[in-house]
Amino acid sequence: MLIGPRYKIARRIGPDIFPKTQSPKYALRAGRVIVKGYGRSEFGAQLKEKQRARFSYGLSERQFSRYVKNAVARKGVRDDEALYTELEMRLDNVIYRFGIAPSRQASRQYVSHGHFTVNGTRVNIPSYKTKIGDVIKIRKASEAKTLFVALRDSIRDHQNPVWLRFDLQKVEGTVVGKPKLVRSELPFNIGAILEFYRR
Repeated sequence: MLIGPRYKIARRIGPDIFPKTQSPKYALRAGRVIVKGYGRSEFGAQLKEKQRARFSYGLSERQFSRYVKNAVARKGVRDDEALYTELEMRLDNVIYRFGIAPSRQASRQYVSHGHFTVNGTRVNIPSYKTKIGDVIKIRKASEAKTLFVALRDSIRDHQNPVWLRFDLQKVEGTVVGKPKLVRSELPFNIGAILEFYRR
C-alpha cells in the first residue's frame, strides 16, 4: 500500500502510527505546523480511529473493510477479538512482531521480495494468514543478504508477544497461539472502528 507523506498523515491522526514520526525531528516540525483534523463529531472521531488502525497496519481501505466484514461474520467470537486476530495474524505483521523488520512497511517489503518460507514453502504474500503451528524461516538464498546477516544480534533482546516464539539458534519463528486483545495497549479504539462500519 502506498501510504503517502507520513508527517502530514501523523499530524492528522497522531504521531504514534509510524516509526518515522516518533522522532525529535518530527516533533520539531509538528510544533510549527497546524493541519486540519477530522472534526469533533462522533463520525469524525470514528473515522480517525479507523484511519489510525489502517495506517498502523499499512492497509488499503478495501483490505481493511474486508477484514472488518470477515470479523463481524465470524460466529462464536467477539467482533473486536476477531478483527484484532485477523490483523495480527498477517504474515507481514508476524515478521514485524518477531523483530526481524523495523516496521510493518519494511516487513511487507521483505515478504513481497520472497525472503521467507512458511512450513518450508516460499511465501511472498504479505497478507498471508498464519495459523497456530506455522514455522517461519528466512529463505536459504536470503540468509546472506545484508538485511539478515546480523539478525541474531539485532533481535537477541527483542521481546516477542506470548503467542509467538523465536528460536535464535535455528533462526526461525513459530506461531504458538493466538493474539490476545488488550484494548488499553492498542494505539487505536477498535470499538469505534466497528461502530464506524456498522453505520
